[in-house]
Amino acid sequence: MNNLKRTVLFVAALSLHTLLATAQMRVNMSEDSPLRKLQIAEIATANLYVDSVDEAKLVEDAIRGMLEKLDPHSSYSTPKETKSMNEPLQGNFEGIGVQFNMVDDTLMVIQPVSNGPSEKVGIIAGDRIVSVNDSAIAGVKMSKEEIMSRLRGPKGTKVRLGIVRTGVKERLTFTVVRDKIPVHTIDAHYIIRPGVGYIRIGSFGATTHQEFCDALTDLQKQGARNLVLDLQENGGGLLQAAVNIANEFLQKNDLIVYTEGRRVPRQDYRADGNGQMRDGRVVVLIDEYTASAAEIVTGAIQDQDRGFVVGRRSFGKGLVQRPIDLPDGSMIRLTIAHYYTPAGRCIQKPYEKGNQKDYAMDVSNRLKKGELTNRDSIHFADSLRFETLRKHRVVYGGGGIMPDHFVPLDTTRYTKLHRDLAAKSIIVQQNLRYVDNNRKQLKKAYPQFADFRNRFEVPQTLLDAIFQEGEKQKIKAKDDDELQRTLPYLRLQLKALIARDLWDMSEYYAIINEQSDIVQKALQVINE
Repeated sequence: MNNLKRTVLFVAALSLHTLLATAQMRVNMSEDSPLRKLQIAEIATANLYVDSVDEAKLVEDAIRGMLEKLDPHSSYSTPKETKSMNEPLQGNFEGIGVQFNMVDDTLMVIQPVSNGPSEKVGIIAGDRIVSVNDSAIAGVKMSKEEIMSRLRGPKGTKVRLGIVRTGVKERLTFTVVRDKIPVHTIDAHYIIRPGVGYIRIGSFGATTHQEFCDALTDLQKQGARNLVLDLQENGGGLLQAAVNIANEFLQKNDLIVYTEGRRVPRQDYRADGNGQMRDGRVVVLIDEYTASAAEIVTGAIQDQDRGFVVGRRSFGKGLVQRPIDLPDGSMIRLTIAHYYTPAGRCIQKPYEKGNQKDYAMDVSNRLKKGELTNRDSIHFADSLRFETLRKHRVVYGGGGIMPDHFVPLDTTRYTKLHRDLAAKSIIVQQNLRYVDNNRKQLKKAYPQFADFRNRFEVPQTLLDAIFQEGEKQKIKAKDDDELQRTLPYLRLQLKALIARDLWDMSEYYAIINEQSDIVQKALQVINE
């Protein structure tokens, strides 16, 4: 028995030795190479571990493990994750072209994309898609992701949709030819005050610059000379898109940003002097979720004294990632450099390598420290002190961009009742039902948005429906005071949501911004 055991171990060791020798010859590694050490571990585990292992997952876990010990923004994504992540940056995906939401486990069309494949065949707002290629998607507890995967597909392919339409007894069937559907990164643009335009950028992708120029041209035709640029909650995106946007505001040869790393030489990005908004007043809006590419634009405008920044200290992401495509479609995003604002600020907030949790909790920690509600709670070391390039105003690096005009977070606006109703999607769901039942009447009563903005008031029946559904789910005001404090912002939110569903996001922000402290401060600054 002992002889047999020794023989088995000898054969196993010999086999492993042969595998490792072959691997070493393939990659020509030295004996003490870290890469050889990693490969020995992988080969040993894959061939000798007591249970079967998924070798592909083994390698993925090893890659994730390496990157997790670096900075918080180096990451690995699977082929599926990579495809999903790249769609917003590329500016399009392939599908049927509808904005939708889920109501009672059924997909309801909010708006078909203008001139998109669904609109072309006659699908309208309010339609419910109940089947895809004769497979039911309504009432079967299917996830939103699964429904989206069935609706999307390669350009030119056909999909048969079963539609239930209000006022039509029989189920309708439409065959839609999938096409390229644009992903817009400009959330809204409109004239917010006479002579003042407003543009909100949601993210920075391949089409952002062109979208921005189109929006700016439209506003300038309507008489806009000054601009409020809203970058609140903008998590960033492509560096080049940010450079192109900043270029629209600056004079020839003005430095926009520069990048530099251990193995990456310094690279300067400068304005070409052909920007569309080189004159006129500019105010940039930021908050604690403004990050990365959005901070590049903000830093350039602030450091070059081109405009003022209003809001709260930004997120503080000053690291540049390079995508490294892997053969199976997966991708590594590896941090290769820091970026610096024109005054030389690196605004990356401090982090401990490998401590992702503490980094992710930074905004929550800011709230606990009082930083989001009180400017005096924010402290910068003298070593982080810089000056703007023209007026020599003091600015700071080392953890986001500090606005020129601080606007505290209003923690009283959202009551616990409001937060609980929103968390259960009760507000959105009841709003969708209301619009679905009254769309024709609303369009007839308010043919133009200006009519709606000036005359529409949220009906009591809609508020009652929200509170009644809340009580069914054991959500209710603790007293009448909380109820009365909840009503003003709830009415505003509902009016904005109804405007969005009848028109688009520009109309949503045209209503919601009238009660935004940051936007109202920006208008005050731009007038001064």
